[in-house]
Amino acid sequence: MSRRRPSHPASAHELLGRLGRLTAQALEHVEMQRARVELAMALQRELLPAALPSLPGLRTAARYAPARHGLDIGGDWYDGFRLPDGTLGLTIGDVQGHDVEAAVFMGQVRIGLRALATAASDPGEVLSRTNELLLSLSDGLFATCCYLRFDPATRELSAARAGHVPAIWATADGRSGVEDVEEAEEVGLPLGIEPGEEYPVTRRRLTGTEAVVLVTDGVVEGPSFPLDEGLDQVLRRVRAGVGTEPGELAARVIEVADLTGHSDDAAVLVICHDEP
Repeated sequence: MSRRRPSHPASAHELLGRLGRLTAQALEHVEMQRARVELAMALQRELLPAALPSLPGLRTAARYAPARHGLDIGGDWYDGFRLPDGTLGLTIGDVQGHDVEAAVFMGQVRIGLRALATAASDPGEVLSRTNELLLSLSDGLFATCCYLRFDPATRELSAARAGHVPAIWATADGRSGVEDVEEAEEVGLPLGIEPGEEYPVTRRRLTGTEAVVLVTDGVVEGPSFPLDEGLDQVLRRVRAGVGTEPGELAARVIEVADLTGHSDDAAVLVICHDEP
């Protein structure tokens, strides 16, 4: 009859060795995560514009707040650019995910929109072409987006939305509102989901002192309250901020993100039109 040899507890030296190996693995993982964060944040900084263009009678500003969890970066963006025909293009959007891939995809969307906006004047056509471009990249990611075009000659602001949060607007004479989120015909699917998608265009002529504000869902939706309440919070600030500097209004609007308890990144784009 054989006897089992009694097991001996690991020595202090063996335990310290195991602990050292585990610590080294943990540190390596932390360093990899830190490197990914630094890379993604660098991409975010480089891809977001340092300043936005303006035209006589039209001033713009934007604000961005990073995500509070995960890699502390995301795929929200805003952009503004002059077009060859003298009009102004403005975009805001939100890419699925919060990692390096989302930041890279955000850059692809932003650059693609810029390039295609020079080839088509209609915002709906610009989004349709961008959608086909992103589908051809086969990244498996998608993005919501709003693209606006302002014509200084006619004072017309035309816009198309791809699954994005509606715009909020207010005028100095007391009128204000939020685009109807229930009317599906006014908004197409997010970019990168379905080929052949069409994006209807809404048009309005800016005649007086007016503010138009666009946000990503990190501003208006979170654990503390739903989308409708978040939009209402923004609307109150836009009403009170008509006629102020666009940078000041953008700073007031981005504060709503703190009220929602959001964990997503957040972006705000403000367009202020002055009385001719």
